[in-house]
Amino acid sequence: MGALQSLSDEPEYRELSEKTGFSFEQIGILHKRFKQLSHNEDMLRRADLDTIPDLACNPIRTQIIEAFFDKRNFHQNGDGTVEEISFEEFLVVMSHFRPPALNMTEEQREKVRREKLRFLFNMHDTDNDGTITLEEYRHVVEELLSRSGALEKETAKGIADAAMLEVASISMGHMVRLLFYNIL
Repeated sequence: MGALQSLSDEPEYRELSEKTGFSFEQIGILHKRFKQLSHNEDMLRRADLDTIPDLACNPIRTQIIEAFFDKRNFHQNGDGTVEEISFEEFLVVMSHFRPPALNMTEEQREKVRREKLRFLFNMHDTDNDGTITLEEYRHVVEELLSRSGALEKETAKGIADAAMLEVASISMGHMVRLLFYNIL
């Protein structure tokens, strides 16, 4: 615990804690895991995340791994991806997976909720165009439903298509009403 105590004296760890919401102890544990995954390097690569056994059977494994290398998820302005990430970038992405702190104000909770939603959106907007297309949505649904073996890929595709049509009809209904009210 002494080594973690000294972390609180480091300004960079204080900044990381404020930026991510992780405690000094959690930062220490995540730093150790980062070093294990990166083979004691200062940068982490996609191939390093491929070695995580629990990710191997996750149906959205590719999206999870890509999320770590998507510039949109680093709390910075940026588009595109990077080939490797630093510990700070790793920590920022990991912070999207943590639950909100109990002592947060309602405003802070709302900010965290928006960041998590943006993170999830970015994870599925694979072509980085600011929209989730039918193809991107279909891919996620197919992966989630067909990998389990309970449904065939065509059945999963049909479910995805039907869900998107329902969303489109609801959205179109709202747009038609808005147009109608704006005309009046």
